[in-house]
Amino acid sequence: MFKPLLAGAACAVLLAACSQERSPEPVDAAQDAAAGPVGQMSASTVGANTVAGYVTGAATGDMYEIQAADIALERSQNSRLKTLAGMIKTDHTASTAALKALLPTAAPEAPVPTALDERRQGLIDNLRSASAADFDRVWTDQQIASHNEALTLKRGFSDQDSPLAAHARDTLPKVEAHLREAEAIKAAM
Repeated sequence: MFKPLLAGAACAVLLAACSQERSPEPVDAAQDAAAGPVGQMSASTVGANTVAGYVTGAATGDMYEIQAADIALERSQNSRLKTLAGMIKTDHTASTAALKALLPTAAPEAPVPTALDERRQGLIDNLRSASAADFDRVWTDQQIASHNEALTLKRGFSDQDSPLAAHARDTLPKVEAHLREAEAIKAAM
């Protein structure tokens, strides 16, 4: 029941985004809004059910998080947000190292992405083009969406019959902590 509802929500967001007139703002808010449901759908289907899907989702998610954290550390003036960005960078760098260490024996056939996918590259582009006044809001909204996606991926894969399921379980607490802090920062804005 959850998957059809999520698919319907993703379609509604995408249709709404397509029917809106484009604003002259450099940040594509519709693109950012659609990225969350699309990511959730991907994480709950392919990512949570196949080794290759999990590896791709986890590795690409970590790459996005590290790049987004670097941008926040450069651009934000909010000390609480910068602290979270530093934590995200540290934790997702460790997650990537742990995943790569497991792959030779746990999933040697799984390809490891070396670049962001188009959706996540669009999010990074939007962060880079956000105005100083909008940056913290854009970054925080993206973090909430991306960490919800990561939770869906990791929770869904954590009970699979794979040595990588331990990676999913081990990284869940940090992803949950990042999400809680991002939500608290947004609530304080």
